[in-house]
Amino acid sequence: MKTISKIWFDGDWIYGLGDDGKTYRQSVLWYSHLRNATDEQRAKYEISTIGIHWHDLDEDVSFESFLYADAEPTRLQHFFLTHPEINVSGFAQKYGFSASLLRSYINGFKTPSAAREQEIMNCIEKLGKEYLALVS
Repeated sequence: MKTISKIWFDGDWIYGLGDDGKTYRQSVLWYSHLRNATDEQRAKYEISTIGIHWHDLDEDVSFESFLYADAEPTRLQHFFLTHPEINVSGFAQKYGFSASLLRSYINGFKTPSAAREQEIMNCIEKLGKEYLALVS
């Protein structure tokens, strides 16, 4: 695939029809402006030689990104991408993680080991229990 000729959305996914006739997809969670956009805003895009651009949303999606292995966020990434109200620096400090390393995990620049990801997920569970205790 070199280009995408058509795009559409379904739930948390953006789909693209490649020039090779194949359908590609990736999670909209990677693109906060698209995730929060209306159908009308999503429909106003331009296709260029390198990707798709939404001028009104100031969002760009490269054709290449449809080929990435991490089209679907991990559980860890999914949590932080869908909960921007959670301050990553504050969370990292509270539970003894490096904030910059945690951001690298969330943004896909680095991959935590399975044990490290589970450790972070356990802290997310602890935080959830703390929140629940406040309303119980």
